[in-house]
Amino acid sequence: MATFIFDVLKDLQNKHVNLSSITFILPSKRAGIFLKNQLTQVVKETIFSPEILSIEEFVEDLSELKTISNTELLFEFYNTYIQLTPKDQQESFESFSKWGQILIQDFNEIDRYLIPQKNIFNYLSAIQDLSHWSLEINKTDFIKNYLSFWNKIFTYYSHFTEQLLLKKSGYQGLIYREAVENLEAYIQNNPNKDHVFLGFNALNSSEETIFQELLQNGHAKIYWDIDEVFMNNSIHDAGLFTRSHKNKWHYFKKNNFDWITNNYSREKNISVYGIPKNIGQAKYIGSILKNLKQGNDSLNNTAVVLGDENLLIPVLNSLPSNINALNITMGFPLKSIPLASLFEHLFHLHKNQSHSFYYNDIIILVSHQFLRPLFYVNGIDYASKLIETIEANNLIYLSVERLKEITEAQCNSTIDLLFLKWHETINEALKNCSKLILSIKTYLDENKASNLLSLEYLFRFNELFNELTLLNSKYKHIHDISTLYSIFKELLSTETLDFKGEPLQGLQIMGMLESRVLDFETVIISSVNEGILPAGKSNNSFIPYDVKVENKLPTYKEKDAVYTYHFYRLLQRAKNIFILYNTEADVVIGGEKSRFITQLEYEDIHKLSYHLITPKVPIIINTPNSITKTQEVIESIKIIAQKGFSPSSLANYIRNPIDFYYQKILNIKEYDEAEETVAANTLGTVIHNTLEDFYKPFIDNFLTVENIKEMKLLIEKTVTYHFKDVYKEGDLSKGKNLIIYEIAKRYVSNFLDLEITDLKKGNQIKIVAIETDNFIEIEIPELNFPVKIKGKIDRIDEYNGIIRIVDYKTGKVDQNEVEIINWDDITTDYKKFGKSFQILTYACMMHMSGNMKLPIEAGIFSFKNLKSGFLKFAKKDRSGAYAKKDALITVETLNYFSIQLKNLILEICNPNIPFTEKEV
Repeated sequence: MATFIFDVLKDLQNKHVNLSSITFILPSKRAGIFLKNQLTQVVKETIFSPEILSIEEFVEDLSELKTISNTELLFEFYNTYIQLTPKDQQESFESFSKWGQILIQDFNEIDRYLIPQKNIFNYLSAIQDLSHWSLEINKTDFIKNYLSFWNKIFTYYSHFTEQLLLKKSGYQGLIYREAVENLEAYIQNNPNKDHVFLGFNALNSSEETIFQELLQNGHAKIYWDIDEVFMNNSIHDAGLFTRSHKNKWHYFKKNNFDWITNNYSREKNISVYGIPKNIGQAKYIGSILKNLKQGNDSLNNTAVVLGDENLLIPVLNSLPSNINALNITMGFPLKSIPLASLFEHLFHLHKNQSHSFYYNDIIILVSHQFLRPLFYVNGIDYASKLIETIEANNLIYLSVERLKEITEAQCNSTIDLLFLKWHETINEALKNCSKLILSIKTYLDENKASNLLSLEYLFRFNELFNELTLLNSKYKHIHDISTLYSIFKELLSTETLDFKGEPLQGLQIMGMLESRVLDFETVIISSVNEGILPAGKSNNSFIPYDVKVENKLPTYKEKDAVYTYHFYRLLQRAKNIFILYNTEADVVIGGEKSRFITQLEYEDIHKLSYHLITPKVPIIINTPNSITKTQEVIESIKIIAQKGFSPSSLANYIRNPIDFYYQKILNIKEYDEAEETVAANTLGTVIHNTLEDFYKPFIDNFLTVENIKEMKLLIEKTVTYHFKDVYKEGDLSKGKNLIIYEIAKRYVSNFLDLEITDLKKGNQIKIVAIETDNFIEIEIPELNFPVKIKGKIDRIDEYNGIIRIVDYKTGKVDQNEVEIINWDDITTDYKKFGKSFQILTYACMMHMSGNMKLPIEAGIFSFKNLKSGFLKFAKKDRSGAYAKKDALITVETLNYFSIQLKNLILEICNPNIPFTEKEV
């Protein structure tokens, strides 16, 4: 396949041009590598290599200025801003950076297109004055400052560019303007120098001036890569700029226009694939390459062009394993590297100065893949120890001293780097980052062979922090961590980690702009959607649309035309073309199918093959999870049965057998994280423990009103003690926790008030037992092993001569939750009868232990429903009415319940009944 570059070189050779003496100028550095390679195919003898430059390098040489980074430009511009702006009107660097970058972009455009600076800035100032407040006599300070800003823009520009020129540096637009200024001297100083421009399309005014001047003086030749289809169609955007150059440049009135080709009309295989989501496109690119690889071992003439460069990582992960040679022109974004998240967490942690740190931020840091090894000292994992201590003691905010105490002073140097000196000076914060990188490097060097990629990450981030340190020492504009964080994020979004590869071999993966001047036989283009290809409207400028049009500055229309050219130029010489678009329109990422695809269809030059790719989604029948009881499981059940089933574990089985299996058979506990807010179970424990302390001294005694009043005096002291015991070092002094603390005291107080009211009515209450442990064995003939039940009863008392089993609930319970009609329901419906099951189990245990004579009462005190008093268990008949002595638990009651209890245990122990998940 003959490429555009090869055709240009062949044409020059046929015209007997001395290739060694020519300066080739191309749109990109990458194109220069391909030109050098093609040169070896054209030239058969040994020659000196010609000078090959990108347009940016050529213009930089011409201007004698050096390009500096966008970040340094921002620092330079802030120098100008603070010198020309009164101190009381100055914004911080962080605030300035949000609009300063946009203004620099506008300066860049104005200079690249050689617009008279003073005219356009005065015009902009007049527009603002006219549009807003010029008719108001008494302007506010805000209005005055606003208009003053617009009046100063030309002053800012002049001072900024003067300072840059003094330092022999500049942004792209300034370099272009200076190049035009130096052009005449350049031509005079290089009378015998010949230039060849090739592969250009959209040119700014500076480039047009330079190109035309060199052409007119006979110092250059230019080759365009445009097809007749686009040139002859006056409304086709792919030829918009080239048609304009051909018609308007004086040079082409007397000289040939090279070249208008007819490659686009040749036969091509164009396949269009509609694929849902970006990840779907990435996966399908892998499938296409796998098929291509079977017919082409090298894929040397194949390119994957990513319309959306965020697809790079998914595409790399989707490549077939048999692709050996690969070249990636795009860098790996630093923001996607795991190390980026470490420093983002650190900057976020130190944004606000504090002597204590939020537990979750600490856990995130010490759990990070690059940091955790630093906490592994002498065989002890201090990161795990730190996390466990935080969670066990509910430590929400921790000081550096406490962190060192927990890690037993073994990780002091790492803790100092992470948490100390960040707010002394910005240089100290940057030193901490650099030292942290060196600490991580020391660990990774121990196993260098398997950590090469991680070491590469570290090296790149070390460079980034060195750059930040240099910028800060040179300009001293960063005064706080928040500003440093915003600059770090700015650098992170633009910097990349370059891939190493062979640029001329194997599969090429590139962005749309890297494809300029290059030709491939097989092209795969992804993300051909509106908003991506073409990019569509974006208004990141202070210059209004009509002012841009008036001054012939590029608008979104011209930018769309640039993308149109790149898209069609890729298709010109290609034979096999795969166009992929996302079928799921997304207003943020990209819209509907691109107009380019529709345009291809309506041109009717090539037949398009359409394919709608949908993932094969299997029909998943949502069946409940079911665990078969193996012999090993049965043995575990036997052990549990012999140790004793608790009423709560049996209730848990009724609720969901799978939960019982996970918690009791597999011993999987719920994750116990630090309680930033007091959990419901913690509140319940505190109240239970408080009431236990109050009532235990009165066992075997009748309560009096005076007893209860004495308890009330001790509420605050006792509740506080138990909170400290259960909630450990959790903070109860503010926020939700303070409210919960007060609620706990109120619950206890309200309950004691209820007791006082009961006693004043003449009722007699005798405390029989408090928090009593019960352990009984029940006979189940069908089982060949003993079965025991164990449990702790909150309170047993004697109320007017009747024994009561009392269960405390801090949640809300209603009377209907402790009533049953049908005995069979008690072991099947946890939501309705779970509480009845528990209190009846307690009653059954007490009766079987011989410690209690029937009849008795059993029920619940609900602290959220104390107005209902003691909620007694009751059996209703099928009509829903209470039977005689309905609230008393008799032998008959317990006989019925025992049948259900034994059946439940038999079901748990039955090897033929699996643990089957229930919908909870």
